[in-house]
Amino acid sequence: MLVNQGTQAEAEMSSATSPSKKQNRTNSSNVRPLVNDTASGSHYSPPWITPYIIGVGGTSGSGKTSVAAKIVSSINTPWTVLISLDNFYKPLSAEDHSKAFRNEYDFDEPKALDMDLAYECLLALKEGKKVTMPVYSFVHHNRVPDKNICIYGASVVVFEGIYALYEERMSSLMDLKIYVDADLDICLARRLSRDIISRGRDLESCITQWERFVKPNAEKFVKPTMKNADVIFPSISDNSIATKMLIGHIKSKLQQKSQDHIEYLVELGHKSLPLDNLETIHQLEQTNQVASLKTMVLDRSLDRDGFVFYFDRIATILVSKALDWIPASKCSRPVITSYGHELENAIDVNFDKVTAINIVRSGDCFMTSLRKAIPNISIGKLLIQSDSQTGEPQLHCELLPNNIDSGFEQVLLMDAQIISGAAIIMAIQVLIDHGVELSKIKVIVYLATETGIRRIINAFQNRIVIYAGEIVSEKAMADGKCNWARVRFIDSRYFGCD
Repeated sequence: MLVNQGTQAEAEMSSATSPSKKQNRTNSSNVRPLVNDTASGSHYSPPWITPYIIGVGGTSGSGKTSVAAKIVSSINTPWTVLISLDNFYKPLSAEDHSKAFRNEYDFDEPKALDMDLAYECLLALKEGKKVTMPVYSFVHHNRVPDKNICIYGASVVVFEGIYALYEERMSSLMDLKIYVDADLDICLARRLSRDIISRGRDLESCITQWERFVKPNAEKFVKPTMKNADVIFPSISDNSIATKMLIGHIKSKLQQKSQDHIEYLVELGHKSLPLDNLETIHQLEQTNQVASLKTMVLDRSLDRDGFVFYFDRIATILVSKALDWIPASKCSRPVITSYGHELENAIDVNFDKVTAINIVRSGDCFMTSLRKAIPNISIGKLLIQSDSQTGEPQLHCELLPNNIDSGFEQVLLMDAQIISGAAIIMAIQVLIDHGVELSKIKVIVYLATETGIRRIINAFQNRIVIYAGEIVSEKAMADGKCNWARVRFIDSRYFGCD
């Protein structure tokens, strides 16, 4: 079962005081620069922008894969990705493919690897973009057709391979470079065990390949990369103390990045930008019906069935308001009424060009109203939850329509309640990373705090259109009259989890 998205840390962030009370750390070398992307209109930098990249190099059989795996397990963060340079071997021609099966092809020289593709993937990850990488089969000596690895949202990348530290352009992207050192005789023993057991090779071919290709290339190309490393790990000795120190260093850097992220989100809510008269902010008109529905939704004596009924009613009004200005065109076919008259200036709307992205689980409260408005609407999902200790928003899962970048004219981002604004800001950035233009995004929220709305408009230069049922002012929050707006309750009551 999904846990409640609202955390104490999120509530504390929503009520954070002036940023002047925070300590300044301008001397930190790891502070992530705040993004000012004029092309996308984003001032927000999510955790996967400039991820912490660790390069692990060393000769074949040195134990670098084990060291990399140990780093990943010790960090114990689900947003840590282990990438092997082995997947970037070049596709072989028919002639080279035959040589490979005769153990006459040199897989251990630098030009056997597609270093350009490896660099492009690493650079894209560094920029927070979605990356698709090939998968290589050592049994068939070729890339696996129609099989790729997609990576998006990684905050830590561990990049390992014999030539991970070989090129300066790739080393320049790494925050920490590790060389795993081992005697070549030890490497041979490990390599024999691996190739015979895991890769289905015979002893004679393994030794021939070692003497002809692996050992000469290790001495000529791999060993010199040791000078590019920040840390040298002796593979055969007890390096438990060094490992603990290394993991401690990495964790401290990640903690610093997390703290910088939280502080920036807090600062976004304190920039002075009045909400009155902003054309991008739309609240429901306070009619008698709307006021009555809001009252019923806040009534704690209302049972779940009643809550769902009244919320669906006001959610339908909110969704309909967001669809009022959906792009329309002149109808391409004649429209005949039941009495046989042809309508003049008939207008047509293509609802297939509208998609909705629900932030799980809060956004799912709008499912009934969405289906009433557009029965066949395409639905996507984003699972973003705040860390229980730091309050930092974290992307757990993204399921978006395949053609979201070009197949839709309107992208409705649904969230029943905005407190700190952190989750919705991250959700918008995810859509931007997937090619969605800011002008196509509409945020639909039933209840929001003024602080959360401020953060959204400041993060995206007031280019996000927001439809809200009610925005609770900072003054009302400060006076203690609306403390209920600091706690997520709508999705809990809607799904009976309160």
